[in-house]
Amino acid sequence: MKEDPRHIRISEFNYPLPDERIAKFPLPVRDQSKLLLYRHGEVFEDVFTSLPDYLPADSLMIFNNTKVIQARLHFHKETGALIEVFCLEPIRPNDYALNFQQTEHAAWLCMVGNLKKWKDGPLCREMTVKGFPITLTATRGECRGTSHWIDFRWDNPEVTFADILEVFGELPIPPYLNRETQESDKETYQTVYSKIKGSVAAPTAGLHFTPRVLDALRKKGVELEELTLHVGAGTFKPVKSEEIEGHEMHTEYISVSRNTLEKLIAHEGKAVAVGTTSVRTLESLYHIGVTLLNSPDATEEELHVKQWQPYELTPEMASVSPIDALHAIVDYLNRHNMETLHTSTQIIIAPGYEYKIVKAIVTNFHQPQSTLLLLVSAFLRGDWRKIYDYALAHDFRFLSYGDSSLLIP
Repeated sequence: MKEDPRHIRISEFNYPLPDERIAKFPLPVRDQSKLLLYRHGEVFEDVFTSLPDYLPADSLMIFNNTKVIQARLHFHKETGALIEVFCLEPIRPNDYALNFQQTEHAAWLCMVGNLKKWKDGPLCREMTVKGFPITLTATRGECRGTSHWIDFRWDNPEVTFADILEVFGELPIPPYLNRETQESDKETYQTVYSKIKGSVAAPTAGLHFTPRVLDALRKKGVELEELTLHVGAGTFKPVKSEEIEGHEMHTEYISVSRNTLEKLIAHEGKAVAVGTTSVRTLESLYHIGVTLLNSPDATEEELHVKQWQPYELTPEMASVSPIDALHAIVDYLNRHNMETLHTSTQIIIAPGYEYKIVKAIVTNFHQPQSTLLLLVSAFLRGDWRKIYDYALAHDFRFLSYGDSSLLIP
């Protein structure tokens, strides 16, 4: 890495975003959004359905197939106080799929809204799930940073935790939309290809894709592959420190199949990433591969990509090719008779980062002074203002339900 980004001042990544430019709702037809194109420094626009026209026929496009869960649960105290329990990540069991299948008991790390009104004792809620009347109780355990360990218990072995969230959970739309969740968000705040439950925020770059756009990409000869990164609430966490050294990235859980890894190798370790979550996963793969080349017997915990790890590579490690790094992961799967890599990442991509796998990005327009803007700036070698100035001057809609861009440096 050529420069250490720790001392980047987040104030250098600010721009004026009037509230009326934030899209509060999606367009009626999701693929009719505007598409800004940045190609080798040139900026112009089209409509999202034209995306296949701008990609080479032999491209590999990678999507994040995570599904947003209805993670917000509301309880009323006997005093009438409303307490919101926002499920962030599973603790016991700590595997998403296993936790959703739990009956009678599950534990999650949660944010608690109106915490001062929850002094002690469990919260209770009577509900009917799948025709069964149940009582759900939430008991507060230890505090971990800004979150709490919450034990959920319910009195029917026929009901899973997934069933409870499906019936009584509320979809967590982004706080900057400044509105209540509506029934329509259950459909519009999911990608059409979402499959694996676990995110508390949508990978919003994917919201523009429709079956007809996916078909047009296939007809063009673009290969489509998937991976999973469960998006945490940290994606909305503003950078509060002057320098980004003081900002801690939340851990996010990733799964990448052998098939996706082999496709990446077949495409010379090059990919078009749909969304910043896919970017973080793909670039983390490179660093996981480098770890395995140095420590073939690394444990799952040791494969976790630490926040500043990419900037601490020795020259020898930084010279590893993406193909060799990807082969190292496939070899690791072979040795352990595994079909899928399961690990986690805290990677921060900021100016000074050298991209290894991602060659083009489909992404929305991000909040001022956010880590996502740092990621875009690193990709465009500092040229992010050209895009944002164009978008602001040409009626583009911003943030999660806003318009799209295709970035090719």
